[in-house]
Amino acid sequence: MSDANEVQIRRTLLNVQTTRIEGGKPLETPTKLITAMAIIKNPWFARGFVEDLRPEIRVIGPVVGKLLTQMILDVTGDKIEGYGKASVVGMGGEIEHGQALTHTLFFGNQYRDAVGAKSYLAFANTRGSAGTSLIIPLMDMHDAGRRSHYQTIHINVPDAPADDEVIVALGASIGGNPHHRIGDRYQDLEEMGHSVDNPAGV
Repeated sequence: MSDANEVQIRRTLLNVQTTRIEGGKPLETPTKLITAMAIIKNPWFARGFVEDLRPEIRVIGPVVGKLLTQMILDVTGDKIEGYGKASVVGMGGEIEHGQALTHTLFFGNQYRDAVGAKSYLAFANTRGSAGTSLIIPLMDMHDAGRRSHYQTIHINVPDAPADDEVIVALGASIGGNPHHRIGDRYQDLEEMGHSVDNPAGV
């Protein structure tokens, strides 16, 4: 695989969840969780154990990363606060195939650079049959210790992934967790007498 045209994308999906009431209490400003997904052909399907995954990574990563990033930004504009990524590999593939497509800078940096983020992309990679839950953990794109933006998107696609497919996804949030009131990890560290630079106290 050496040409971007060889990236086989069966379908893209965009989901926006808007929360207006949580815990019986209305939000002053509704929050949004956005998911952009691409259902793609697993390039390593039915090829046995492939030792070097990088040729396909270098082709697919930028194409899918740019596509999903633009889908997210079309909704959020410059209002994005939290972000994350995930994949679900069909039963004919390996977990490593999903890892390969998401844990590469050729993919993730399309998103990170576009939004000017400082934090790493929170992630989850699983394997399953069609309808398997896709779980995208989110965190603040600039501050990994900001608990108000520890959120999880939970969604599924009834007919994907097929055995020879991978769902690759990016997630975003506008606003933090509704009615956040558990503080952040910096407060915990201070109360425990630990340094922010040495949270384990070792």
